[in-house]
Amino acid sequence: MNTPMKRRIPGVLALLTCAVLLASGPCVYATDAASTTVVIDNFAFNPPKLSIKAGTTVRWENHDDMPHLVISDKTPREFASKPLDSGDSFSQTFTKPGTYSYFCSMHPRMTGVVIVK
Repeated sequence: MNTPMKRRIPGVLALLTCAVLLASGPCVYATDAASTTVVIDNFAFNPPKLSIKAGTTVRWENHDDMPHLVISDKTPREFASKPLDSGDSFSQTFTKPGTYSYFCSMHPRMTGVVIVK
């Protein structure tokens, strides 16, 4: 097995675990990695809740057939992507602890949270 696939397996397993546990309550994907990925697919951010250490870079990848945005819900905006077409990505490094809620302004029911510790 090549190295890129080895890195993806823990993330995929975590997402599957979250899917199974959703019936018992909200699932927060936690990682100690220097970077992590949120997949945009089927009009949802996956994982929808992410817990990371300060200094971690989060990358959002659009796997959907529709364009999406990643926009902080605070004013002034703490981060905002350009429209992401299918295959596009956006990255944000979170340096300060806090809770960062975000959404897609094209599809406001799409929401997510990054918790920085």
